Amino acid sequence: MNETNYSRVTEFVLLGLSSSKDLQPFLFLIFSLLYLAILLGNFLIILTVNSDSRLHTPMYFLLANLSFIDICVASFATPKMLADFLVERKTISFDACLAQIFFVHLFTGGEMVLLVSMAYDRYVAICKPLHYMTIMSRRVCIILVIISWFVGFIHTTSQLAFTVNLPFCGPNQVDSFFCDLPLVTKLACIDTYVVSLLIVADSGFLSLSSFLLLVVSYTVILITVRNRSSASMAKARSTLTAHITVVTLFFGPCIFIYVWPFSSYSVDKVLAVFYTIFTPILNPVIYTLRNKEVKAAMSKLRSR
Repeated sequence: MNETNYSRVTEFVLLGLSSSKDLQPFLFLIFSLLYLAILLGNFLIILTVNSDSRLHTPMYFLLANLSFIDICVASFATPKMLADFLVERKTISFDACLAQIFFVHLFTGGEMVLLVSMAYDRYVAICKPLHYMTIMSRRVCIILVIISWFVGFIHTTSQLAFTVNLPFCGPNQVDSFFCDLPLVTKLACIDTYVVSLLIVADSGFLSLSSFLLLVVSYTVILITVRNRSSASMAKARSTLTAHITVVTLFFGPCIFIYVWPFSSYSVDKVLAVFYTIFTPILNPVIYTLRNKEVKAAMSKLRSR
């Protein structure tokens, strides 16, 4: 069979959130403020945890790392999206597109595993309180964070392996504000049905396995809390509510995008905005509003 010569696509066109020129300045203002709030809120949590010795505990160490990953999740595409609001033709080079795919799966995969680690921390704190500091030592916490980044790296490498050698020779319009892997693979010049299934299976396995681990963990924790006195478990309930809310907000969109096969492009765009913008901005709000220790440490930091 004769080889087919493909003219390599060197750039992709991002269609963005809206094609309306009148909306672009408004969207630029709104998302600039949201991005600034993400940076300030999460950096404030990191600074607060590091500056107050009372927060040098496993839970807050993991929370600070979650804030760092939230900054990364918000930053892999948002600056590019903000710049595109100010130009008419929204293009991204092929290599930059692959970089976005790499980082989005690195950060989101890492965050999934980190959320599981945070659930394990709460399980040990509530179900095995006498052994908490022994089990959740500083060394263990660092290992859990390293594992989250390692799993994220393995996940994103496997995703890129499906895409990097695909031939792109014609269509180059991505109906999103960043290079979302399922949308990019649809532009290849060959049948990508099998590749798309592998991508969904890869992301679906990580998302669902992490989510099921979280469901089991929090179910055991809630049963333990229910069987103990309300006075001693009041703080635990408050912390658990924050954790479960964050897990729901993060995994809901991720599972819907990669597991539900009939979602439309417009729905995908809304969900992509949710987990790249709104989840990183809601995490600091959820954890600080329901946590007296963090609020007290922030007040102390402000008084300095």
